[in-house]
Formats: sequence, C-alpha cells, structure tokens
Amino acid sequence: MRIKQMTDRYAVIGHPVSHSKSPLIHALFAEQTGQHISYEAIEAPLDGFVATIERLRRDGYRGCNVTVPFKFEAFDCATELSERARAAQAVNTLSFEGDKISGDNTDGAGLVRDIEQNLNVELQDKRVLLMGAGGASYGVVLPLLTAGVTMNIANRTASKAVELAMKFTGTRIHGGGYEELVGQQFDVVINATSAGLSDSEVPLPDGIFAPGALAYDMMYGRETPFMAFARSQGARVADGLGMLVEQAAEAFYIWRGVRPETAPVIARLRTPQ
Repeated sequence: MRIKQMTDRYAVIGHPVSHSKSPLIHALFAEQTGQHISYEAIEAPLDGFVATIERLRRDGYRGCNVTVPFKFEAFDCATELSERARAAQAVNTLSFEGDKISGDNTDGAGLVRDIEQNLNVELQDKRVLLMGAGGASYGVVLPLLTAGVTMNIANRTASKAVELAMKFTGTRIHGGGYEELVGQQFDVVINATSAGLSDSEVPLPDGIFAPGALAYDMMYGRETPFMAFARSQGARVADGLGMLVEQAAEAFYIWRGVRPETAPVIARLRTPQ
C-alpha cells in the first residue's frame, strides 16, 4: 500500500499581491532544503482579510505571510504574538496549529541579517539613522537595537518619530525632525519611507554620511532619490532586495525549522530573466 505524502500549504496574502516574489523565493527555499511544501499568492478583498485567514485554516494551510495592507489586521487576529510582533505592532508571518494563530514579524530580522551577513557591516556600536516613523520603521527598531546600535529616528512630522522612540526604553534611541540632523553623521542610514515611490526630495543635509557609511533603501527594483543622493555624498548604497529574501528565510525557518541559504536566492532574483 502506497502512503500518500501530504503537501504542507502556505501562502502570501495581500492586496494587490500578483507582483509578489514570495512564491518564487519559497519555491527556491523548498527545492534547496528538500522541504515538501506548496506556496501561492492570494489576493484578499480589502474588507475580507479575516475571512480569508479563516478559509485557509479550514482548508488545512499551515501558515501564511502577510503584506500590505493587512499587517495590522494580522496583528489583531493572532492569538499569540512574539516580542518582535508586539514591538512592531504588526505581523507579517502567521502560523496555524489547531485553534492557535501565532503571529511574528520577520522584517527587522531580515534587515539586520542582510546588513550584517550579506553586506558585511557589523551593527554593534554603529550610529544608525532611521528615516520615517511609519509601519516599516516600527518593524525594524527592536531588532536594530538588539544588534547594538545607537539610533536616531527622523520624520517629517517630528512628533511621530518621538512617539516611536518613546516606545523603547533606554538612552540609545532618539526621535525628532530632519532639521535636528544638521551637523550629525551616521554610519548607517536606512530609508523606511515611501518617498521612493513618489520621487520625493530627500530631506537630508549634506555631510550626513560618515566616511564609509552604508545607505540602505528598503525599496528595491529602482534607483530612488535617496539612493542617488547617497551616491552623490560618497556613501555605499544598497537596496532592500536582500531584506526581502532574508525576512522570507526567517519565516521559512519559523515554519519548517530549517534555515535556507539566502545568497543563491538573492543572486537568482538579481539576474535578469
């Protein structure tokens, strides 16, 4: 008698989601590690995220990734939350087991791992400037602080940066407006704003990058005004493709207990098809 092997099912949920690279990334991870899974992109109606999650659980899915605009709803529907998810106040990775829905946020871990492992920048004791105080920033503050950085958060509405910084105790984090940055220098500057989508001007002063500094834009797939400004200031520039792959690898590890090699996947995604 042949025993049929069941395929564990996963998905990424968003709106829109057809552009997502997650199905390819997880297919490459599964092939590399010998894990027997399926992974698909599912577009949920804007008012139908919870119903979509319930359908997936009913159909036997083991977990899902969550992208915009549902990360806050995913936070609300989780029955258990990791420390990273609580700090981010958003969830991008859900795991299903019985009645339990476990929520985690792997964005910050993905960012830190990309910077330290792929870009070879040790974050311990580095001066980091985080641009923006929206959802993308909330997801990365705790992992960056855990990596040992001293952090400034800058936002056009200064009060939002102050509010974010106040959520974390200690003297290694400060929030304020861009005007406060004049005369300061940073070893790592991270753009977590959506300015690259609108080609908005970069509100950074000249001289913001310390010698040998890394300028990191969470966006990928295009040269943003932030990246162009950083190049003009002599900084080393990186986009967020590595973060995308690394946060996916962290989710894969949560689900499967196996950590895939990310370098070949990043290289594959950077190769024109």
